Amino acid sequence: MRVHVVDHPLVAHKLTVLRDRRTPSPTFRLLVDELVTLLAYEATRDVRTEPRAIETPVAPTVGVRIAEPRPLVVPILRAGLGMLDGLTRLLPTAEVGFLGMQRDEETLEAVTYANRLPDDLTGRHVFLVDPMLATGGTLVAAIEYLFERGARHVTAVCLLAAPEGVEVLRAAVGERVDCELVVAAIDERLDENAYIVPGLGDAGDRLYGIV
Repeated sequence: MRVHVVDHPLVAHKLTVLRDRRTPSPTFRLLVDELVTLLAYEATRDVRTEPRAIETPVAPTVGVRIAEPRPLVVPILRAGLGMLDGLTRLLPTAEVGFLGMQRDEETLEAVTYANRLPDDLTGRHVFLVDPMLATGGTLVAAIEYLFERGARHVTAVCLLAAPEGVEVLRAAVGERVDCELVVAAIDERLDENAYIVPGLGDAGDRLYGIV
């Protein structure tokens, strides 16, 4: 598994504002959208393409286009929804599925409560989006589920990751070259409640409010 931390001054700047507890929800949502677009540029670097013959105003030429089957973007509900537009802006032809998973606060294990995905993902490059990689349980369960349905390649895009979660993911995925993680930063650690430190708080609550 490849882990790519996007080292860019704009990413660092936007992430700093996201972390600030004084940043209001409307600004937080806007910055998440902008930050994901920057991450998506790196995350889509290996997207599969095929040749396409076209004619410019000057001469015929051969370019490329996104290959079939189309990529699939899967936000993990509910916080992953805040990252959806930023990724589909770069992949407007991608299809979108939804996976509802949440962490049991007692066992810290992932529980699936919603699933709107194609039954067959054979040959698909799936972009899995979730703001936080904390313990790793949710992301591991989601990745395993996608590969079980036949996904060809899975790219997980997260704003932040904890070292503990990265190691759990690495142990589960191993040396597979068809799986990668793209993040804006890997933080210091998890606290006793399995929250990322310094982190940015609960991404879902900061995006949409407490419900």
